[in-house]
Amino acid sequence: MIGTDLNAARYWLEAGNVVGIPTETVYGLAGNALNDEAVLTIFRVKNRPAFDPLIVHTDSLDKVRTLVRELPPVAEQLARTCWPGPLTLLLPKRDHVPDLTTSGLDTVAVRIPNHPLTLALLQSLNFPLAAPSANPFGYISPTMAQHVADQLGDHVPYILDGGPCQVGVESTIIGFDNDNQAIVYRLGGMAIEQLEAITGPLRVQTSTSNPQAQEAPQAPGMLTSHYAPRKPLTLLAEGQVPTPPGTLPARHFAESVGVLAFSGTLPGIPEANQLVLAPGGDVLEAARNLFAYLRRLDALPVTQLYAQLVPDEGLGRAVNDRLRRAAA
Repeated sequence: MIGTDLNAARYWLEAGNVVGIPTETVYGLAGNALNDEAVLTIFRVKNRPAFDPLIVHTDSLDKVRTLVRELPPVAEQLARTCWPGPLTLLLPKRDHVPDLTTSGLDTVAVRIPNHPLTLALLQSLNFPLAAPSANPFGYISPTMAQHVADQLGDHVPYILDGGPCQVGVESTIIGFDNDNQAIVYRLGGMAIEQLEAITGPLRVQTSTSNPQAQEAPQAPGMLTSHYAPRKPLTLLAEGQVPTPPGTLPARHFAESVGVLAFSGTLPGIPEANQLVLAPGGDVLEAARNLFAYLRRLDALPVTQLYAQLVPDEGLGRAVNDRLRRAAA
């Protein structure tokens, strides 16, 4: 069921079940982060591998402190400046945070989401929520309540409808080395430039720069192949257009492909087979539309998908990260 009843969402969560919740980034599949059975349900419903840790959501810095052993000064500065918002911090966990939630790591990923419905829900609960994206593992993340219902159906008894997600890509994840220097483990909804204004120069250590993350990810969402449509996706550089392979007639080829363009349609492909992420060239708009448009593209009666990379600046870096992983 889809609705806006906080009491219904709280009922299912307190019963140890899972609920779809809105955030500013994407919709999450939420369960009690401190309850092994609820966390197991999240992994089972998503078909998510147990080695991929979950992000824990709560509504205040005081509650975060009950989950972590320490909060380095730079982490506290980030938290006070950026929360609620699309930033996740990776911090040493307290013993009562289940190993299942953190996939055996001694750190827990925590954030305060910036969505009024979910903040109100979190304030009403006496436990935090583990909430990865509410989609089958590896598929396109949901940015509307109906996406959750379409993908997970009867596995989720209630989906809290908070409207379309305003950021559209998952949170940026930052961890800290032994000297408490900040490291970016996942590009996301908070641009590097915004964060560096607080931390100074950041080291980026994402899945593409750390092959070991495929076998033992240090943070949620670090696997290379992720956020993918069902149909094969090929990336296009700026100015590049899809070309037919071998002797396939150009007209037949053009009718068989779908294109996710950045700011304008590409020549030679039917306009009905193209979606434009940001007609005005705004990477924020591109991020907001990315997952919904990938989903629509995947539903077209075509056999091959193409996507243009966007300018690699601001949130464009996170958009390109998701596109590269969708094509992996």
